[in-house]
Amino acid sequence: MTAMSVVPSAEGGQYRRPIITAAIELTARSGWPSVTMARLAELVGVSRQTVYNEIGSKTALAEAMIAHELSRFLTAVGAAFDRHPGDLVEAIREAARAVLELAEDNVLLRAIASATHGTDTEFLPLLTTRAGTLLTEAQTMLAERVRGYAPPLAGDRITVVIDLVVRAVLSHVMQPSDTPAHTADSLAWVTARLLGTDRP
Repeated sequence: MTAMSVVPSAEGGQYRRPIITAAIELTARSGWPSVTMARLAELVGVSRQTVYNEIGSKTALAEAMIAHELSRFLTAVGAAFDRHPGDLVEAIREAARAVLELAEDNVLLRAIASATHGTDTEFLPLLTTRAGTLLTEAQTMLAERVRGYAPPLAGDRITVVIDLVVRAVLSHVMQPSDTPAHTADSLAWVTARLLGTDRP
């Protein structure tokens, strides 16, 4: 079997990132129970001992996978705000759409959202701690971003709006009711009304 290409990771050894990527792809394709250190070693083209040296236990692997996916989630949100520095509603619209599009075929992001909402999945025992911080991480990031727009609401009201938007997005990650674009438009409309703007 052809080994995956290897590039040095910013954290850990040169095989850490390829191992995590292989684990995510294998989980999406075959389920978490199919992920073993021996299988990952085969996919990446290294020894099983190398996998243990880079990752540690299977629980540690799950944590690394979750951190990787949450980083993608938060990066997508940050990029949306960067593209709309003067328009809060449009930034929220694009951030919501980006996250929902990312989640469409993302088994781990769906599992994280499931754990956040208390849904029992095979990942839940491994996700409990990390998923419990998802809302806090997203809310903290948005709060920092939103302050730069000087919204016409008091701080405690802004916190309510942020909480509503984050929870709504996570709900749609778990159970989509429309396309990402239409859902994002609806959330932008609600946000505009809460902020007291006349945006469509």
